[in-house]
Amino acid sequence: QGQVVESGGGLVQAGGSHRLSCSASDHTFNNFGVGWFRQPPGKEREFVAAISWFGRNTYYADSVKGRFAISRDNAKKTVFLQMNDLRPEDTAVYFCASEPSGLAGTRPDNFDNWGQGTQLTVSS
Repeated sequence: QGQVVESGGGLVQAGGSHRLSCSASDHTFNNFGVGWFRQPPGKEREFVAAISWFGRNTYYADSVKGRFAISRDNAKKTVFLQMNDLRPEDTAVYFCASEPSGLAGTRPDNFDNWGQGTQLTVSS
């Protein structure tokens, strides 16, 4: 598998919107499920959202359901995380990871190729 790289982190005001991207250099990325996870300061990594290989199935943590949307553009080998109505508690390092079966799911153990993460800070 090729490397996955997150981008788009930054500083956002509460109530605002922002988009993160997860890109890969290897075309096999299109066959994999992809997930977003985050690690808030002083806390453990947690699941955020995931999408199956063709985008048919998506999964969301309860804390982001209705505010975040995951999508993918396989032509660009990129998965997006659109985040709306951001809250200070969304502040975290956001990681993307690929999952080889293509089904995605929500368990971190399913994902075997992780990026380095990108920091998102939401100010109140």
